[in-house]
Amino acid sequence: MTVLEQLPARVDHLAEQISQLRDEMRAEFSAVRNEIVAGDKRVVRSLREEIRAGDEETRRIVGDQLRATAEEIMAQARMLHEDALSRIALLAEGQTSQRGRKKRR
Repeated sequence: MTVLEQLPARVDHLAEQISQLRDEMRAEFSAVRNEIVAGDKRVVRSLREEIRAGDEETRRIVGDQLRATAEEIMAQARMLHEDALSRIALLAEGQTSQRGRKKRR
């Protein structure tokens, strides 16, 4: 058999190999695509969990800071209230002593 006579069989064999290669590549690309999608889903799930945990931690920290600030403000307000009451008492004492002096004169 000459080389030219073998050519049609070789071309048919090559076409079959190309067809098999295409099928294999299609299957592999599909598998890779599925792996990428699964990996993306894992990454998204992981990021959501991390964001949720960070959000909870941020809320806790801000809440603690707000409570501490509120306590500090209330302590200052109590001090100012006490100061105002003592000043009012001093003013009242001054007024009663001035009335007493005016009456004595």
